[in-house]
Amino acid sequence: MNAFQLLKEDHQKVSGIFQQLEPTTERAEKTRTELFARLKEELDVHARVEETIFYPAIKQEAETREIVLEGFEEHHVIKMLLKELDSMPVDTEQWTAKLKVLQENVEHHVEEEEGEMFQKARQVLSEDDINRLGAQMEEEKKRLKEQSRSAGA
Repeated sequence: MNAFQLLKEDHQKVSGIFQQLEPTTERAEKTRTELFARLKEELDVHARVEETIFYPAIKQEAETREIVLEGFEEHHVIKMLLKELDSMPVDTEQWTAKLKVLQENVEHHVEEEEGEMFQKARQVLSEDDINRLGAQMEEEKKRLKEQSRSAGA
């Protein structure tokens, strides 16, 4: 799978989890807790893969440098929101509001990535690079998810 396909599939998966979380109420503690755990894992793994494999591959090029630096900063904001949400009770209005802010940040990040960043990355990466990065990212995702599961067990 190429790098762009892999990242887009991650984006769709995260979007689906947000769609499941959105209609929940403060009373749906168990559902919220389970969905949030999945969301957090997906976002953590996705960010790690982008930050360690995809972003470094395109960061040095003039065309992509600025958008990559912005991507790192957007990840930072998303991680802070995830950490705050993780430490709050899911049955509060504040949690619901913060989740909405997280969703808006993630959606903005995805739009920029799939639009501007991917377009610019295609200018600096060969087809071989795109496929090689995709394979590396796929391997790292598997490794991180296994690591996460064994830590949770």
